[in-house]
Amino acid sequence: MAGTGDRGRGLHAILRGLLALCLSLTLAFQPAFAQSLLRDAESEALFADLSRPLIVAAGLDPRNVSVVVIHDNSINAFVAGGQIVYLHSGLIAAADTAEEVQGVIAHELGHIVGGHIIRIGEGVKTATGITLVSLLLGVAAIAAGAGEAGAGIMAAGQQAATGKFLAFTRTQEAAADEAGATYLSKAGISGRGSLSFFKKLQNLEFRYGYGIDRDSFAYDHPMTGERIQFLTGRYHGDPAWNTPADPAIEARFERVKAKLVGFVSDPKTTLRDYPETDKSIPARYARAYAYHKSAYPEKAVAEVDALLQVQPDDPYFLELKGQVLLESGRPKDAIAPLREAVAETRNQPLIAAMLGHALISTEDPTHFDEARRVLKAAVARDNDNPFAWYQLGIVYDREGDQPRAALATAERYNLIGQPGLALVNAQQALNGLKTGTPDWLRAQDIVMVSRAAAENGKRRR
Repeated sequence: MAGTGDRGRGLHAILRGLLALCLSLTLAFQPAFAQSLLRDAESEALFADLSRPLIVAAGLDPRNVSVVVIHDNSINAFVAGGQIVYLHSGLIAAADTAEEVQGVIAHELGHIVGGHIIRIGEGVKTATGITLVSLLLGVAAIAAGAGEAGAGIMAAGQQAATGKFLAFTRTQEAAADEAGATYLSKAGISGRGSLSFFKKLQNLEFRYGYGIDRDSFAYDHPMTGERIQFLTGRYHGDPAWNTPADPAIEARFERVKAKLVGFVSDPKTTLRDYPETDKSIPARYARAYAYHKSAYPEKAVAEVDALLQVQPDDPYFLELKGQVLLESGRPKDAIAPLREAVAETRNQPLIAAMLGHALISTEDPTHFDEARRVLKAAVARDNDNPFAWYQLGIVYDREGDQPRAALATAERYNLIGQPGLALVNAQQALNGLKTGTPDWLRAQDIVMVSRAAAENGKRRR
């Protein structure tokens, strides 16, 4: 028989286990942000255009909703609070049409409008309540000497809590399916793509045996077959079912998918999927990235030049040519195509940041004034670009403007989540900037925000 001390240690172990379960329920809905964001001017323009009618149909303001691509090969999408839809690069690569991606975005908008991330706490609260009740009953049984019965009570409570939480998330997923179907209908977009993508997921389930030996109550999503059955009836009766896809959007999607595959995939895989015998625009686009990644700049430039022969004013082909030249050690040659790309896109900030980088990389002081103007315009339109702030800091430093170089550096560190370094540089900027100017006020803001973030970090440790 265990003594009082042993029994106490056993109860502490059980409590720790229950605490871990409660914590796991709390964290179950929090996505991992270890992946890197993939930012590309052409891709961002496409996703803004193909999502706009869905966002409007959902009753949201397109200016406040973003579709962001994450570098992750898995086929997934999610929302994480706010009005941002995150798409994994693996999902884009797996999709065959823009309509399939629109079906996914419509579903995720359903989560946003339904406030599901905010309401997930209700599911956690209910599950935690069940867990705590079973904990108290189990501890009481153990204290009375019925150890096995007490452990059984707690195990049953944990199972019931998990089941309750999974039922809650399944309900949210079903609601998002229904909402997504509604948004597609209102936007006049066929549900063909949505069904097609669900069937892709179902084929993957069959391939890997997912759900074959378990029922749907063991998962946080309804089974894909159940969702297909529901949505088939929903879409087939919808007036938008026979609406043809937008050919311009589909053509743009093929390009973006190809360049994404070329950027994230192993070059051998890209060249296998887009062989040199394929002279289409998407194939040349993908191969240009594959050759650039493989350190064959001449081949990459040849593919881009072939694209420019077909569409000589295409800003994204010009951007890619400038990128290849710049990153292969030819910044002076990169300036002309990048200037043209910036002009064609009316100063698109991501492309402008690359132009600024090329101008600085020439090491020619006569280019610094243009670089500063281009980069200041870029961060004015896209304040959340650490690379642009980094380049702006360099040009300020080259010009001898140390206070603004420090401020630009503080902006960069603030964006990448390094409050300590942001604080040091913002304080340095304050010491050299004229009191009351916009730059001085911005440096003061960063000081306050960074100091608070640094203090919170210390308290958490």
